Amino acid sequence: MQDKILLFIPAYNCEKQIPRVLNQCLNINEIINEIIVVDNQSTDNTLIAASEEAKNIETPVTIVRNNDNYGLGGSHKVAFQYALDNKFDYIIVLHGDDQGTLSDLLPLITEGKHRDKDCLLGARFMPKSKLEGYSLFRTFGNYVFNNLFSMACGKKLFDLGSGLNMYSVKALASVNYQGFANNLTFNYFMILATVNWKWDIEFFPITWREDDQISNVKLFKQSREVLKILLRYVFMRNKFLTNNYSGREFNSYKFTIMEQHHRRDF
Repeated sequence: MQDKILLFIPAYNCEKQIPRVLNQCLNINEIINEIIVVDNQSTDNTLIAASEEAKNIETPVTIVRNNDNYGLGGSHKVAFQYALDNKFDYIIVLHGDDQGTLSDLLPLITEGKHRDKDCLLGARFMPKSKLEGYSLFRTFGNYVFNNLFSMACGKKLFDLGSGLNMYSVKALASVNYQGFANNLTFNYFMILATVNWKWDIEFFPITWREDDQISNVKLFKQSREVLKILLRYVFMRNKFLTNNYSGREFNSYKFTIMEQHHRRDF
């Protein structure tokens, strides 16, 4: 039986990039069953740009808009719940700012590698990965934090959160991620949690580029936050992963369906 796979594209103020991301999704309908674009209250024309490009894609596309600004982490929670509610087997995360390349993951799915893992995590900093336009300063910083997190976890971590990952929905259903921060540090919570949950994870090399993207990361502020997360994990591990850092009640992430293209029942 074919796996039921959802492709989740989080989008925020990426009207220039979202058409290119959706253009990566041409001719993938034999692998991907549905695409969901989750717009996090963008203030530009991201929704319009996504709508126009979705018309060209054979795979069903659902475009939703968060009812509030939930942050990147909150958009993940929206999509994870959508995957659970609609009985998908796997969910792919591909950021809407066109830094990652979906084709880096598709061969692994074709080979069935995802079926043996709880998650496949794209890694910018492992052998055979390619960085295009990524500053040496940011590269060095990522290597430092990758090594610090690896030492704390007792496991080699090649990336703490790229924009291309794949999760088993069954694995997601068995854990609680609702308290993880909703901002850009959500992926740091996830990687620490997957190790603590003893998930079977595998990293794979990706191509990562920076050209016309607008970064929402303030490097020094983000670095301090990430270091605090790591220290909390080291000194209060189980309590840390069960506390609520989201600032919201659990399961309170509502959204509005804006459009559905080529919708079909499975």
